[in-house]
Amino acid sequence: MTLAGVIEQHRDAMIDFARRLIAIPTENPPGNCYPEAAALIRTHLEELGFEAQVSGACILTFIGDGPRTLYFSGHYDVVPAQDRSQFEPVMKGANLFGRGSSDMKAALASMIYAAKSLRDTSTPLNGRLGLVFVPDEETAGPLGSRHLASAGLLGQDAIGMLTPEPTGGIIWNANRGAITLKITVKGKSAHVGRQAEGINAFEGMLSVAARLQVLKHEVESRTTAFRLSPDPLRRSVLMLGGCCQSGSNFNVVPEVCSFTVDRRINPEENLEEEKRRLISVLDQARAAGIDLQIETIQDGESAGSPEDGPVAVALARNIENVTGRPAQFEMCPGLLETRFYAARGIPAFAYGPGLLTVSHGPNEFVPIDRIVQCASIYAQTAAELLS
Repeated sequence: MTLAGVIEQHRDAMIDFARRLIAIPTENPPGNCYPEAAALIRTHLEELGFEAQVSGACILTFIGDGPRTLYFSGHYDVVPAQDRSQFEPVMKGANLFGRGSSDMKAALASMIYAAKSLRDTSTPLNGRLGLVFVPDEETAGPLGSRHLASAGLLGQDAIGMLTPEPTGGIIWNANRGAITLKITVKGKSAHVGRQAEGINAFEGMLSVAARLQVLKHEVESRTTAFRLSPDPLRRSVLMLGGCCQSGSNFNVVPEVCSFTVDRRINPEENLEEEKRRLISVLDQARAAGIDLQIETIQDGESAGSPEDGPVAVALARNIENVTGRPAQFEMCPGLLETRFYAARGIPAFAYGPGLLTVSHGPNEFVPIDRIVQCASIYAQTAAELLS
């Protein structure tokens, strides 16, 4: 029987595992129920005959032998739910609903059963296939991929990495980097009738924001050479005020005002240089007499892998073989775990069964046929690259 035929036989098993994993509320932040999810993944792998390796909250397993390793890596944390019922997975027609169904718990089932099908069909592998399951993707990976990197376990002997993010049928071969800051401007409280005795933190914030808007205009004139649709999305990003908070009452001079700055850098830009430019603007505001503090919420590198390398070509070929549609490459508008591998010179790509348009939303779902298709694409890609 073909790989695709064996994978189709595992359809019900994939759905069952996805439902069991969705039912565990691994919300991040704050990082709930990681031990329960990791235990389920480990137990399931061992029931299928895989030997699981545990490192912190991460699970790894390998099939095959040799110095060349292709990695399938996915995360089991999810963004917080809008409603607790989202952790009660529901089948509706051809779709599986629930928090994490699209991003990306159902895709973890695709990874597992792709590997199982390769093993069960005795597909010859000149090297290893590694499965990696991590938490903390939604908050930059301190307990996940960052942990594996610091432990020396990330991307050992890698020829490539695939992650089943909800790409909606395209391949993400690049991602933006991120610098997210919280700026807190301090003032002095006073009654509105005696405002001359106070220092208005909100007005201080406006002055800081005006300086940042000058930088924003320059930053957002840049575009990436990577594909992203529609075309205006190719511009670099500096967003002000995603979160903003000030004051205690309408008749009190605000003592504190805070706001966020979210800088998303394209692969052609340098993270440290862009961070220095941001901090320089804030230092100038300080020098002008504004009392402010800076908190770094996240920073992450941008990354990109070429479309014409062996991993990209094999993935694109097998997407077309399975779906009947030519593969398309684009840049992800946000951060991706591919950056940890690309930073080590490892070609890294995202392609998964989910849909970005519904991920993180109140009606998150994944088409069941896509779960099976993704497993087949991953298995056939691994068979080709490790032949």
